[in-house]
Amino acid sequence: MFLSRVERPEAPPPSLARMRADFGPTYIAHGFIGWLFAATGPVAIILTVGLHGGLSEAELSTWIFGVFFVNGLITLLFSWAYARPLAFFWTIPGTVLVGPALGHLGLAAVTGAYYAAGLLTILLGATGWVKRLTQAVPLPIVMGMVAGVFLRFGLDLIHAVRMDALLAGPMVAAWIALTALPRLGAILPPIIGALIAGALAALALGRFDLAALSGGAWLAHPVLQAPAWSWPAMLDLVIPLLITVLVVQNAQGFAVLKAAGHEAPVDAVTLACGVGAVLSAGLGAVSTCLAGPTNAILISAGERRRQYTAGLTTGLLSLGFGLFAPGFTRFMLAAPKSFIAALAGLAMLRVLQNAFSGAFKARFSLGALVTFLITVSDISLLNIGAAFWGLTGGVLVSWLLEQGDFQALIAGERV
Repeated sequence: MFLSRVERPEAPPPSLARMRADFGPTYIAHGFIGWLFAATGPVAIILTVGLHGGLSEAELSTWIFGVFFVNGLITLLFSWAYARPLAFFWTIPGTVLVGPALGHLGLAAVTGAYYAAGLLTILLGATGWVKRLTQAVPLPIVMGMVAGVFLRFGLDLIHAVRMDALLAGPMVAAWIALTALPRLGAILPPIIGALIAGALAALALGRFDLAALSGGAWLAHPVLQAPAWSWPAMLDLVIPLLITVLVVQNAQGFAVLKAAGHEAPVDAVTLACGVGAVLSAGLGAVSTCLAGPTNAILISAGERRRQYTAGLTTGLLSLGFGLFAPGFTRFMLAAPKSFIAALAGLAMLRVLQNAFSGAFKARFSLGALVTFLITVSDISLLNIGAAFWGLTGGVLVSWLLEQGDFQALIAGERV
């Protein structure tokens, strides 16, 4: 049986009495900060991608409902069943990846690719083939693709500061100050400080469209999205989405948890990501992943055996946020465009830095460069987007010109 490979919890789930004893202010606070991190910059990235892709307000709010409500349920279930902090959200590289596809393929075709990626993830989790897939494409080449798809957000940040300095300037200043002062940044994360600074600046400048906040529903009324089965969408998105979930996001989450002494159930988490992706797909929402940054926040304080309660807190808050997704979406869309661009750009800076570092620090650097250049070019051949061609071109160039790096990878040497 395939499912026999999936890890079972080592002990019965914590009882209600144990959970009451294990909860505490430290864990609730870190669960809140972990949730708030996801609800700020990463949501701004969804809005930026969705608006560029021509999505309506209803489609955007349904997307946000999907990634919070579905993943909040999975976070609650896994953090309780395994008694570990296991926070699930959505793939940020995958979100950026689907932006161009929304423009030239449409939401229905993208939704079909979400379903296909989710089903393949379920298969990989159930069969234990995850490690084989993650080793198939060299990590530097993957990170070259990630750097290529993320670059636009860094450039948008620069343009926001140049075009709207009075609004974006305080956001950048707050982010730099909180990053430079780690003790203060531990209390108020830099991206949340940037959000507050930008909101205050927008209010002071009279830049919020307050009329847009009146009227309309505040509770979720999800718009179900029917898929369209398109070969260009499958080739363009399915494998890159799988790579962003399994190689970029989940691997980071596993590493963060392992460093803190939490052994994450790799196959069970992969299976959950696939199920989450399939459930989210019907809502037009991008694939589920194990969230590295959020889990890093959850495990940053307190006793290790009680940190699962921070995961439970994040899951509960995500459920509530998903239910009120239309109201929050309307609030964010009432803000100036430069506010969204600056918030998304600041949220991506560290990720973009890590992508460049991972792509060009050692082996496969030429293949990574080719992947980066093709991805940045945003070319579309045979109606298939640049990310796919970037990965294909990078692997081909490395295979032809960096044989020594492939031999070292096969021999098991560290990339």
